[in-house]
Parts: sequence; structure tokens; C-alpha cells
Amino acid sequence: MTDQQRLEVGDTAPAFSLSDDQGNTVSLSDFAGQQVLVYFYPRANTPGCTKEACDFRDSLEELNDRRIAVVGISPDTPEKLATFRADHDLNFPLLSDPDKEVMTAYGAFGEKKNYGKVVQGVIRSTFLVDAEGTIALAKYNVKATGHVARISKELDA
Repeated sequence: MTDQQRLEVGDTAPAFSLSDDQGNTVSLSDFAGQQVLVYFYPRANTPGCTKEACDFRDSLEELNDRRIAVVGISPDTPEKLATFRADHDLNFPLLSDPDKEVMTAYGAFGEKKNYGKVVQGVIRSTFLVDAEGTIALAKYNVKATGHVARISKELDA
């Protein structure tokens, strides 16, 4: 397995501007001066991705109390993201990265193991970008279940 570029704590977060589920452009710079959790997931409305998104939805108030916004990014179309948001009453922006350029910049797309086989795909990953645009937390190959609780625990440490 080849190592693709991975971000580490202290790196500058790669800038992005992507369409959200309503066709608006959302940029990392929109969150300048505040912290934002940027998480990458493979596909809307699949069991793991739904569990993870609902976990962020249910934890959003607690994260917002810590002055942390949440943004989810997948290769899905804005239309598919709109359905995902409506189906699960999601309360944070979902962004479309069909060319996987932002995912690649964050090291969240590339070779991964899937059921023992090496495949190209989205690597479930989460990054905390601080108010200055620096990576404060970088997590790769995260498990969807219990992920937000693990992030919160790490933020408390």
C-alpha cells in the first residue's frame, strides 16, 4: 500500500470551496476565526455514513457550545446530499466533492483496505481546523460508530 499525503497537527488546512446540498458555495474561509470539524465520508445514506452523520447531528449543540462548527464532505451530488439531509434531519452543511480534489488534498482519498482488498476510495477522516486555519486534530480511518464521543474526549484531554 502506498502512503498518500496525510495532514498532521500544525499543518495549514487546505482551502476549499464546494457546493452544498442547496447549491450554495461553502468555503473553508467562511469559518475563519472559528473552529470547524471537517469530516469526510464515502457515501450518503449508507449505514455507516448515516450513523456517523446522525452522531454529528445529535452532538452538534455540544460542539457548538465549544464554538466548533461541523461540515461533512463526500463525493455525492448536491441532490443526493439534499435527500440525505432531509431523510435524517441533518443540521450542518453537507458539501459535494465529486472530483475528490479536496479529499485528496486532506489525504482522505486514496488506497485503503476494504474487506481485505486494497481499493481506491474515500478514507473516513476527520479534521479539526482551528480559528487560524491550522489543523488542530487529524484522524484517519475512523470508525463511524462512537466517533464524535472519541473526538469530544480527545478535545477534553
